This record gives sequence, structure tokens and C-alpha cells, in this order.
Amino acid sequence: MTARKNILYLTVIIILFLSIEGLGFYIGVKESGHSREKADQRTARLSISTLKARTNYLKYNIQSLVPESVYIVIDSAKNRLYLKRGLKVIREAVVSCGSGNVLKDPSGKRQWVFDTPRGVFTVKSKYVSPIWTKPDWGFIEEGEKIPTSIKARREEGVLGNYSLGFGNGYFIHGTLYTRLLGRSVTHGCIRVGDADLKTVFNTAEIGTQIFIF
Repeated sequence: MTARKNILYLTVIIILFLSIEGLGFYIGVKESGHSREKADQRTARLSISTLKARTNYLKYNIQSLVPESVYIVIDSAKNRLYLKRGLKVIREAVVSCGSGNVLKDPSGKRQWVFDTPRGVFTVKSKYVSPIWTKPDWGFIEEGEKIPTSIKARREEGVLGNYSLGFGNGYFIHGTLYTRLLGRSVTHGCIRVGDADLKTVFNTAEIGTQIFIF
């Protein structure tokens, strides 16, 4: 099994763990209620203490798999970014993720889905005062003619003071539209406010893992 599959497996296990813990609590409460009415059924059910012991055992084993170094977790549904080291949250930020909108080329030959990708990634690049090279869809969206020169595509200040690339043209970067933070409005990148972005940029390194779900 590759390292990538191991990380994906870890992500699934954590999600399952949260579900199991919630189920254990529900069963425990239900057992408590029934035991008042049918004490003779106690021996046929798992005791609350047993459920707690199993939950703690799972928690111990799962926590031992959590990365000890700095990593980034992004909840794209809630538009939240967590900068973490081990189990400790270093910084929590309200962000903006992909809108999910679909844009079609007038020619009908191309289309773009503006979703934030889910999965496990790593920081591949870091830039100070990044310059955005506007892609074709940026011009199509605004009803403008697509330029032939790279120079005509470059825009300064759009991405804020910092950016962290994690592959395929996706970045964690700043925004001019801070009032929209917390809403799913981007073309797939993760927009972050200035103060939060500075902390993430200064803390994360090339190779830092990014978990997006």
C-alpha cells in the first residue's frame, strides 16, 4: 500500500471513528433508559463501560496515526481551514472554497466545474506577492476576448500577499473580497483572510500535508 493510500485510509478511519463514538453514546443512553424498565436485559447488552473502553481504545490507536508535524485540514462544506500540529489546532480560519458552478465555453467544446478538489495533497510551492496568470475561463466568464500573450493575462494583487500551491493550478491564497469569506464562491482555490493567511504561510513548508474534505 502506497503512502498516499495510507493517508487516505487514515482519513476514512477518523471519519468512521467519529461515527462510532456518536453511536456508542447513543447506545449507552438507550441502554440506560431500558435498564430502568427491564433490568433483566442488562446482561444481553453491551455495558456503557465496555463501549467507553472500546471507544478509548479506538481513539488511542487513531491518535497514534495522526501526523506529528504541521498539517492543514480544510472542511470545504463549512468553509473552515485548520492549521494543526498533531491534535492541537494552531489556527482556525474562515475561508471560501469552490462554488460548484459550471461554466461552458461559447463554442461548446469546453466546460469548467469550479469545485475545490477533495483528497490528500501537499504544499508544492510558496509565493510572496503572487501574480495571477488569468486562465481562459476568467476571460470567458467576464465576456472578454481571450488574449494571445501571457503578459495580457497577468494580474497583480488578486491573490493577496501570499499563496501556497498544492497542484493542478489550485492555491491557498489571499482575497480582495473578505466580505465573502465563509461562503462557497471561488473557482476552486481556497481564499483566506490576510492575518490567517500570513500565519499559514509562515508555518507551513514545502511538503506540508493538506487534507481537504
